[in-house]
Formats: sequence, C-alpha cells, structure tokens
Amino acid sequence: MTQPEDRCVLAVDVGGTTIKGAVVDEDGRFRHSLVVPSQADDDPVKAVRSLCLRLRDDALALGVTPAAIGVVTPGIVDEVDGVVRYAANLRFRDVPLRALIGNDLGLPVAVGHDARAAGVAEAVAGAARGLDNFLLLPLGTGIAAAVVVHGMPVSGATASAGEVGHMPVYPGGEPCSCGQRGCLEVYASAGGLARRYARLGGTPGSDSRAIADAVATDPVARAVWDDATQALGTALATLTLTLDPARIVLGGGLADAGALFFDPVRDALRAALAWRNPPPVLRSAFGAQAAQVGAAVMARREAGLPVPDAWGAPELVPPVG
Repeated sequence: MTQPEDRCVLAVDVGGTTIKGAVVDEDGRFRHSLVVPSQADDDPVKAVRSLCLRLRDDALALGVTPAAIGVVTPGIVDEVDGVVRYAANLRFRDVPLRALIGNDLGLPVAVGHDARAAGVAEAVAGAARGLDNFLLLPLGTGIAAAVVVHGMPVSGATASAGEVGHMPVYPGGEPCSCGQRGCLEVYASAGGLARRYARLGGTPGSDSRAIADAVATDPVARAVWDDATQALGTALATLTLTLDPARIVLGGGLADAGALFFDPVRDALRAALAWRNPPPVLRSAFGAQAAQVGAAVMARREAGLPVPDAWGAPELVPPVG
C-alpha cells in the first residue's frame, strides 16, 4: 500500500518551443524531469497529452503515486473551467485541458497561466516570499506578468490580466504580431530582442545570451539592448504607478545577464518616477523553472495537500541543463 510519503504531484509547463514535465515529491524535490518539443506547427494538444501520460507512468515506475497534475500555458487561460481560451504561440483556442488530461490520467488537474503560476512559486519560496503585493515578469518568447494583489494572482474579467507584452512603449514603433505597433514584447522579450538584432544586421540565429555577450563590442547588439532595457524600465514605471507593488521580480533569459541587464532597467525605472522611489527590482529565484514549480504548488492544492512555507525552495529544484 502506498504511504503518504510516497505521493507526488506532476508539473507541466507548456511553452511555444518545449514542454517541460516533472515528478515532484512531498518535500518539493524534482525526482524526475522530461523535456519534449511542443510541436506547435503539428499537434501541440496531442504533444501535451502524450507527455502527461508518460510522466504519470514514469512516476509509477519510480515507486511514487501521483496525487494530481498541474499544467500551465501562456495565453488567455480560464483557470476556473480549466480551458485555454487562446494561446497564439501554441495555436490553442478553447482547448479543454482539464477535461482532456483528467480523462487521460484519472487524476485531479489544475490548469493555469504560466506567468501567474511562476508568481505562485516566487510567493511561496522565491524572490517574493512573504509579500502580498508584487509583480513577476518572465521575459521569454513573449512577456506576461503575474500581478499579485493582497496575496492573490489577479486574472481579470476576461482572464487576460498581465498581458503586459502588448503594452505600447514606443507609440508608432515596430509592428507586433498582435497587430499593434511599439509593443513591449517587440523590444524586450528574448524572442523580440533576437528578431530585432537579426533584422538590424546582427548575426542571424543569435539568442539573447549571445547578444548580451556581444554588447561591449557590437554596436547593433548595444543598440537593441539599450532599446530593450529602456522599454522595460518605461513599462515597469507605468505598472508601478498603477499597482504600487512592493517588489518587481524579473525572470527569463534576459535576467541571466545580471547587472548588464538589471542596472539599466533600474535606471530607466528610476528616471521615469520623478516624484517617488521605485520598488526593488530583483531576479527570479527559480528562473526558467518558476512556472513549473508553480504548477506543482497548484497540483498540491488541487489534491488537497498542504503547501508549507518555502515548499519547493530553489535548492530543491535542479537547474535547467
């Protein structure tokens, strides 16, 4: 008979490029991880369901019994009904993930937004631990925000809260895939930075890390980097004036650049707030795995299991790669 300490939860983070899955034990340790292509150009729903089944079977092979699964995606996510209403990078529209995965696995399923899930992780055991009001912005393929107010992630009237990547920061600027111009995501997401760098004459195929490494010697890299940090600082000033967060947490690949990234972002934020002090801007404690840890927390709550303070702390989560 399975003892309580043999229980686990499954955590799945669906991205535009990859799907990351993990078996997470009672103490918040990652016992096993999987990464597969999301196959956004083929059948991403099938890819998600296949990984979830494989993850359940792997957990059973490890001798632990899944109590629930948490699955998080980008886009407009109806967390109450467990439906992804729209996710452009995944080509999801009205996908009933909770019903599909629940039928496949026979487990309770928590479905959530990846940025809000990352905010849950940072609040429980990361850079926003102990705070009731904060912002988390993971800077990845796109940009969304977890807006936490009075201890609760805000989803909004249409489950679209936090889509700050489409906040205009350069009115009349470069076109965005959403149909607007000058969106934050065009300039300050990892994907947008790479696209602008290549379009302006930089080395094709360079990612945000390569661009950061080239800032000191490559004028094109310096120009797109300066545009990105200025755009983000401007956006953070608007969010600060609107929401008055106690702290702003930044994650994703750009945050890995450390002071090269954080110093100009903080400077731009400070310069845009003439009459008040800016909130502290810190790096995510979990980095690229914040959403996955948040998915595990959501799964435990869905299963009625406790989530102690500091559960899933970063030292329990192995680094990516």
